[in-house]
Amino acid sequence: MQKILLLTAILCLSLSQMSTTAAASKSRKKAKVEKSDTVAKKKVTKYDKTFVKDKSCVTAKAEGGFMTLHKSKGKLYIELPVKNMGREMLIASTISEASDPDLGSIGYKPQPPMHVRFNLIDSTVYMTEVSVLPDYDTSDKQMAHAVRLSSMDPILNAYKIVCFNNDSTAVVFDASNLFTTNYEPLAPIKSGSMGGINITASFNSSGSALGDIKAFKDNVSIKSMLSYTVSANLMQLVLLKKNDPFTVGVTRSILMLPEQKMRPRIADSRVGIFLSGRTDLNPDADQIARYSVIHRWNIQPSDSAAWARGEVVDPVKPIVFYLDDAFPALWREPAKEGIERWNKAFEKIGFKNVVQVRDFPKDDPEFDPDNLKYSCIRYVPAQITNAMGPSWVDPSSGEIINASIIVYNDIIKLINNWRFCQTAQVDPRVRSKRMPEDVVRESVAYILAHEAGHCLGFMHNMAASSAYAVDSLRSATFTQKYGTTPSIMDYARFNYVAQPGDKGVKLTPPDLGIYDEFLIQYAYKPIVGAKDAKDEVKTLEKWVDEKAGDPRFRYGRQQVIQRYDPSAIEEDLGDDPIKAADYGTKNLKYILAHFNEWMPDATDPDAALRTARYEELAKQYNRYIRAVMLNIGGIYLTEVKAGTPGKNVVPVDKKRQRAALQWVLKQLKECDWIADRDLTDRFSLRVELPPIFQYYTALEFYDTYKNVILSSHVAESPKDAYTIRNWADDMYEGIWESAIKRRQPTAGDRIMQNLYANFLTSAVTKKSSLTKVSTGKSFAGDNTFMPSVDHIVAFGLDESGVVAKNIGLLRDLEIENGYGYVASQVLTDFGKPGYGWQYRVNLRSIDESKTVFYGETQRIIRLLKACIPASTGDARIHYQSVLYQLERALNKD
Repeated sequence: MQKILLLTAILCLSLSQMSTTAAASKSRKKAKVEKSDTVAKKKVTKYDKTFVKDKSCVTAKAEGGFMTLHKSKGKLYIELPVKNMGREMLIASTISEASDPDLGSIGYKPQPPMHVRFNLIDSTVYMTEVSVLPDYDTSDKQMAHAVRLSSMDPILNAYKIVCFNNDSTAVVFDASNLFTTNYEPLAPIKSGSMGGINITASFNSSGSALGDIKAFKDNVSIKSMLSYTVSANLMQLVLLKKNDPFTVGVTRSILMLPEQKMRPRIADSRVGIFLSGRTDLNPDADQIARYSVIHRWNIQPSDSAAWARGEVVDPVKPIVFYLDDAFPALWREPAKEGIERWNKAFEKIGFKNVVQVRDFPKDDPEFDPDNLKYSCIRYVPAQITNAMGPSWVDPSSGEIINASIIVYNDIIKLINNWRFCQTAQVDPRVRSKRMPEDVVRESVAYILAHEAGHCLGFMHNMAASSAYAVDSLRSATFTQKYGTTPSIMDYARFNYVAQPGDKGVKLTPPDLGIYDEFLIQYAYKPIVGAKDAKDEVKTLEKWVDEKAGDPRFRYGRQQVIQRYDPSAIEEDLGDDPIKAADYGTKNLKYILAHFNEWMPDATDPDAALRTARYEELAKQYNRYIRAVMLNIGGIYLTEVKAGTPGKNVVPVDKKRQRAALQWVLKQLKECDWIADRDLTDRFSLRVELPPIFQYYTALEFYDTYKNVILSSHVAESPKDAYTIRNWADDMYEGIWESAIKRRQPTAGDRIMQNLYANFLTSAVTKKSSLTKVSTGKSFAGDNTFMPSVDHIVAFGLDESGVVAKNIGLLRDLEIENGYGYVASQVLTDFGKPGYGWQYRVNLRSIDESKTVFYGETQRIIRLLKACIPASTGDARIHYQSVLYQLERALNKD
């Protein structure tokens, strides 16, 4: 029995072991299968599942490209190779489409490109703004360490890694917020105040979406549709838009910058080139030095040896502009000619075919006019009388990466107005409703050449046209050789000096002026043998020093918010503003006398065209007046280097200031000619222009005493100064001439005398020496040399055109708040980066006007008391009224 039990136990144990072994074997087989399944599943990586297997995902990848894009389920993923982490890039936003051209222009980049790099730290990709390092001795390890610690790239965005690609050479992250949200550094429209227009833009995420994506060797592009609700007003006074829907199509480009940087070229403040500020850490200097580098394209000879021998060679990389298919047919050839005429200047420094204009390519899959890689000439079908030439640079070197010329449709309207009002007296071609094709072509060529100059890096030079003698502009020999100005970067439009009967006189600016050729030399001529940018400075300074004192090469910065220098303004010609204005006014009278002859009722039955041209003619006359007025208290400003001819600050000559004041007075008294009833009787109901002109011009004219205070203060000696006492004497003799000579005052005399009495009493009785004009209130700041509303319109200082559209309302606002108030709200200075600008001068410490003006009121009171007994009728009542006004204002306190 025991044996049986023992055998049974052994058998059970054996079976148990067999079962355990079988189970273990089965378990191993199952584990093996499961392991095999797991291995198979691991082959479908997250990268594959998300970007390869998902058929809804769109991928843009270029062979050898620096970045790959994936668009999936409304999101944009960037796949960036690890080797490109830390590389410098530009991210730019270009408007491709817009529902409202007033809010967004096709081809325009509303904001400068972002200068960034991406860095991988642990499981996060950081987008940082590139800090441009100061110059320092890179061999000094301690200095290098200090610079690194003090120049950290600020973080703009952080992105969690989604995954790596399958070979772990690239990292993928979700960058949708850059392209589908209202990311402010790339936003096509922003809330805020600009140019006096207050904008509130509310982003509409439900109306925004990703569009096409493209990838190329050195750049990628992402299209988006963004929607907003926009409200806008002008200085809280005029409602321009209220909750208007606005949708814009944008193209964002990400462009990798070359590792080998272009050598920067150091700027000279005597040359008008756009620039970027830099710093220099020199341990041997007393302080950190500041300087600027100019903006320019990287133009290098394709054959350095041939170039060195004096041969003209092609550049390694030309500057190529692509001409919009939508450009009007008549404009296409002159646009090309105007832009490519800069090649004449490049040829003088040994380069050919530098600037090229090509049509939009039809068979290039890479081409996209909104991609940062391509510089284009765009046509915008909008009612804007303007064109522009912005450019974008690599901030670390000043190399221009992209430039655009944007031409608005109504530039043709501007051409018609310019050519008629400035040249109809001598050019029969423009005496018509519409300019003939040859006039349009030569005008478009000039405009595009000017804008191309901006794209090459050149600023406006508003002093250029003052270099030529006025009478030379009536010479066929002179003008055919030199045009109207030494630089097309001035706003020296067309030859309004030329008189009827002047034969063969050139009416347009030159193709290129000698100053323009010098700009090309300074910016683009290679300096052989120079080791670095600082080593070039000696040669560059020598080039500029050689031109110092020659007015044809003088650079006059554009003045916007402060108008000191009467020789550096827009829309003027010649070295003598009074003589030029006399010629111009004489021509306007000639044109006005022939208005109905040149544009009869048959061609203009509702007089709409004549009304518009008449208003432009009046604006042209107003421009002449104000160009002369700027000489009263004017100060010439010139950048002068020690040891070269000239002075930085020179007041306008005393004799010219007095002549300018007397000339303006004469025009105000004799401007009735502009109200030609034979013409204006055909217009709709309105107040005639002379009293309007006298009223607003006189108010601004009287305020020139502030300019005189400063200009007399900076004169070399008292005997050379045109003082406020001189100014008051000349005003007295001119304004009160009718009373002094006991003659009947004209309607113009009465307007000017009333306004002057009001001006004096306001100046005498005001409670502080802060800025305040005739009937105005004070505001924070000094309005000396600031432009009025009428001045802004006359010289086109507000390129948006909003001030011109609302001139009546803004005139009232200016009278209430003081001259300069509107300018302080609407305008901003140009020319600040690098060069700095003339700071606003405060006159408190040198303003003795109250004493002078009190004496003037007493002198006028004595004059009126003497002439009233001999006066009769309206004259007697007028003088009594002015006397009452003066005495009441002076005695009320």
